Amino acid sequence: MERPPRSLRSLPPEGVLSGFGRPGATELDMPAIEVRGLSKRYGEGDAAVDALKGVDMRIAPGEVVGLIGPSGSGKSTLLKCLGAVIEPTGGYMALGGRTAFDGGWKIRDLRSLRRDNIGFVFQAPYLIPFLDVTDNVALLPMLAGKSNREARRQAVELLEALDVGHRAKAAPSELSGGEQQRVAIARALVNRPPVVLADEPTAPLDSERALNVVRILNRMAEQYRTAIIVVTHDEKIIPTFRRLYRIRDGRTFEEAGEGRGP
Repeated sequence: MERPPRSLRSLPPEGVLSGFGRPGATELDMPAIEVRGLSKRYGEGDAAVDALKGVDMRIAPGEVVGLIGPSGSGKSTLLKCLGAVIEPTGGYMALGGRTAFDGGWKIRDLRSLRRDNIGFVFQAPYLIPFLDVTDNVALLPMLAGKSNREARRQAVELLEALDVGHRAKAAPSELSGGEQQRVAIARALVNRPPVVLADEPTAPLDSERALNVVRILNRMAEQYRTAIIVVTHDEKIIPTFRRLYRIRDGRTFEEAGEGRGP
């Protein structure tokens, strides 16, 4: 059984939303994620399929929200739209207070948007096997222009906070499943994004490790005022959410969660 990670309170606070919004604006001024009437259609004519049919969503900084629904309901499509991986067909989407999509993309450099302002956590950690743990986390800030030294300092700081600092020089193959997922969370957090999208992050883990991951996500959200959407089928963690969005037939329905906590 893995130990729960230490609190993230030792990490430096980030009050400004990584370039989103007006200069100097804090996360208290705006929702971190706002979606209105978002739609996505695949194909044309008789073969067209409406995967999303007018999704509405509003998530505050520091909030962890569950996204649930049956297979084929549109969860993956919605996550890809929010992550600027695919283009919606219509509607409005703002991230960190800045309009990202309004009938079309309003940000030219989507690669920089994804790199600097959206963190991704997947079901599998997808760590680069030929890089050690520190370099797996430091790679994103280096790609964003930070020096090797500064990027590695940030990486080590996060790894220590997530209680995997002692594995900083290890290869990914030397880590347990829970340790690999912590490293993946550090990688998602390292550029201080206002938004993190987690796609089934606890699916391969047993109950204790799954709840540890949820603890980490909640502490991350609180520390950095990061809005986190967790797509999940995992019955072990669904009762931990205070608020849920259930997606059905391409539409979202907001629900109050049990909010038991991890």
